[in-house]
Amino acid sequence: MRLTPMTAVSVLAMALFSVGCGSEKPDSDADKANTDGSTPHAESDKPDASGEKSNGEYADAAGPPSEQVKSMFGGVKAEIISAKNPITPAKVELGRMLYYDDRISANGTISCNSCHKLDNYGVDSLPTSPGHDGTLGGRNSPTVYNAAAHVAQFWDGREADVEAQAKGPVLNPVEHGLEDGAQVEEIIKSIPGYAPLFAEAFPGEEDPITFDNFARAIGAFERKLVTKGRWDSWLAGEGAALTGQEKAGLDLFIETGCVTCHMGPYFGGSIYQKLGAIEPFHTADMGRFAVTQNEAEMNFFKVPGLRNVAETGPYLHDGSVGSLEEMVTIMAKHQLGKELTTAQVTDMVAFLKSLTGKIPDEYIKRPMLPEDEG
Repeated sequence: MRLTPMTAVSVLAMALFSVGCGSEKPDSDADKANTDGSTPHAESDKPDASGEKSNGEYADAAGPPSEQVKSMFGGVKAEIISAKNPITPAKVELGRMLYYDDRISANGTISCNSCHKLDNYGVDSLPTSPGHDGTLGGRNSPTVYNAAAHVAQFWDGREADVEAQAKGPVLNPVEHGLEDGAQVEEIIKSIPGYAPLFAEAFPGEEDPITFDNFARAIGAFERKLVTKGRWDSWLAGEGAALTGQEKAGLDLFIETGCVTCHMGPYFGGSIYQKLGAIEPFHTADMGRFAVTQNEAEMNFFKVPGLRNVAETGPYLHDGSVGSLEEMVTIMAKHQLGKELTTAQVTDMVAFLKSLTGKIPDEYIKRPMLPEDEG
């Protein structure tokens, strides 16, 4: 279910109240024994709530997470399922081929992987991406990793799921530049090797090569693009998986209020929020308003997930922010009305880097594609 801007604001208010008004904070490193059996650091040795260090040192390892932190961030599964589009090996393999096939574009040079490079954490590392004729798009290309778990797709949430999203770029005049779904089907049917692959992925259909099935195959593939890393090992109880500094950054992330929008297993992707919620932030992009024509949604965007965020810059909807340190500073100021010290930013960035996961080796290599006739 999508959350409206008013719901997002309500969630923000409730979460700020629970974080800042007397709720139990996650256990600190000094409140539990170290995993190696050594004595926990004394009170004077641990980071304070601001992330500053009283003696310039951190504990060597974070120690296991508290139950509150585990319930706050949950965990991720190996794939993001959809009752409307069941995942099958045949569908995933077909979707992988279509994802990499640059023939499904106006001049045969652009594929999904052109802007969402799977060997580069699902991004092209550009502010905005060039399309089939070199024209730049208007928004930053977000990562496809973990995106299927989001409440909606695109920065403005204009499509409900990755299946619907897969239809957008191929018909966008700036991106793949094709005219309609019929042209997509025509291109695929002109490549004989695709016919048996579609028949296997969509058994029992008289004519399985359709625009809808094209999108379903890519959607099934993208639902497998889930990343897990050290953070998940720590959340599962491996206390040494995070460093003391990363744990201090997590504490600061929660106490500052970042978790009010970047919540849940994917650290975002579940609500929309206004850019400049507390202190105005200038952007000419109307965000959700362009989709809904609701004045209350002016400059609202889907809150991005923060998994792999250290690898997916530049940041914001227009790719205008180059460094993670700058992004943290901007978000604290404009979304929460808080000024962070250099040390606090350093600690929080250390934590955010711990959210980097392992990209799946089996999906980052370009597959053998069906050959053209002749």
